[in-house]
Amino acid sequence: MWYENMFITLENEKDEERAAQMSAYMKDNFAFLGIPKPKVKKIAKPYIKSASKNEDIDWNFINLCWEKNYREAQYVGTEYIYSIQKKLTDKDIDKIKKLITTKSWWDIADALDKVIGRLALKYPSVNDEMLVWSVSDNIWLRRIAINYQRMLKKKTNTELLEKIICNNLGTKEFFINKAIGWCLREYSKVNPDWVREFLLKYESKLAKLSIKEASKYL
Repeated sequence: MWYENMFITLENEKDEERAAQMSAYMKDNFAFLGIPKPKVKKIAKPYIKSASKNEDIDWNFINLCWEKNYREAQYVGTEYIYSIQKKLTDKDIDKIKKLITTKSWWDIADALDKVIGRLALKYPSVNDEMLVWSVSDNIWLRRIAINYQRMLKKKTNTELLEKIICNNLGTKEFFINKAIGWCLREYSKVNPDWVREFLLKYESKLAKLSIKEASKYL
């Protein structure tokens, strides 16, 4: 297959000392080869560039990336998804959801949220799905629901954003409260008045972390 040599090249670059450091940074949730992300991208780029020209999305390759026992493989998978994201449709949401909920952590959630944001611009039904995700037991689905509009700027659906954030108020979960502050901070660059009003309206319910993050540019 087109990706076999790519995986061989990655695995030949293994650095055990760096791998231990990278794994520790991720709370030892995942094993690493010890390859910095820029180098992973450099190795994968020619393979992905060629494969992305194919008409069909290679979900077998994506799934294989998630089956590999080193985190760099999942990073390669997200790079491939970026390269073919224009081919994605709302029918692919369940497949993306499976990726997010398998080997879950903030790095993959934050890599895929903008892919979903672009999908939502083309397929309004994705917004309905994000409302469902916003009350999920899986915190990474909730984090994506909060953050998927963060790159949409003036195209942000503020009514939906408010609903989704309100669905997540009152939690002590760091990654959720950080996400709330992050999305509000990004939107404050476009519409600071809306964010100020939001913070005032929900001040008693928002975590201090969320308020601190959201207020950075206000």
